[in-house]
Amino acid sequence: MAYRATERLIPATVTRIELEADVPFDTLRRSLEAEVPPLDVAALRRLLDDGADWSRLTRELAGPGSHRLVRFLSDDPTAVMRVGGADIPSAAYLIGDYLTAARMFRHDPGALLHTPMRLVLHARGPARTVLTVEQPSSALVGFGSNKITQAGYELDRMLGDLLEDIGLPRPSSLRL
Repeated sequence: MAYRATERLIPATVTRIELEADVPFDTLRRSLEAEVPPLDVAALRRLLDDGADWSRLTRELAGPGSHRLVRFLSDDPTAVMRVGGADIPSAAYLIGDYLTAARMFRHDPGALLHTPMRLVLHARGPARTVLTVEQPSSALVGFGSNKITQAGYELDRMLGDLLEDIGLPRPSSLRL
C-alpha cells in the first residue's frame, strides 16, 4: 500500500560548535557524565503511574545545577569504529530536559528533531578532547515560531552553563 504525502523541503543552516580542550578524553567524559546524570526511567514510570502533574514531573526529573540537563541516551561507538579502522575514543549523548522540550512540542512536535541535543566527545591524541554540539537556537530558528526560537535560546543558555560547569569555556555563540 502506498500513502499519499505532501513533501516540504525546508533548508536550514545550523551552527556547529567544536571545543578542543587540553584535557584527556576519559577525564572530560567523567566530568560530563557526573554533571549530566542519566534520566531516571524508574522515577519517570513511578511519576506517570502516580498521576504526577507536570510541575512535579519536571521538577523531580530535572538534572542538577542551573542547566537542568539529563542524559536520555549514551553511546560508546569506540569498539565498533575500531573494527572499522578508526581507533579513536569517543562517546555520543542525547541530553535535554522535558520542560524546554514541551514548550516547543506544543507549537510544533517536529522540534523534537533537535531536542534532546546531540553532543559528541572524541579524543584528539592522548591529552586533548573535542566536544561537538549544534547550537540549539540555530537549529530551532528554522521552525519559524518565536516560541520555539525562544526555547532554543534557553537551551543555548543551559548548554553554556553546562560547558562552564564541566570546566570548558562558554563558546562565543552561547554568550547571550
